[in-house]
Amino acid sequence: MTVTLNLPYPPTVNHYWRHTRGNTFIGEKGRAYRFAVVNACVAARAPWVAGKVCVEVDVYPPDKRRRDLDNVLKALLDSIVHAQVIRDDSLIDRLVVTRKPDNEARVQVRITPYAMEAT
Repeated sequence: MTVTLNLPYPPTVNHYWRHTRGNTFIGEKGRAYRFAVVNACVAARAPWVAGKVCVEVDVYPPDKRRRDLDNVLKALLDSIVHAQVIRDDSLIDRLVVTRKPDNEARVQVRITPYAMEAT
């Protein structure tokens, strides 16, 4: 069973977290993104994927500026956990991230159960 989610492009780590007086918390852009992901998962009727998982992410950046792909992951994966599609991002045993060209900023996520073969 593969769960496919079409989600909005996430804020960078710099916009996801806020720091005030020694405290770190999810900022307004981060909370808005989490809300959008929860709504998209509910609309897609995304089922719970139990146990270890493989996550494949196709990233469609909003423009041609240079971007680090790893900056996309924190807000995205935390929001998928918050939407209760997976229990915890520590259960991701395989993660594949690919940048793809397009005119529409978004991410497409495929989540499948993952059973690592014994070697």
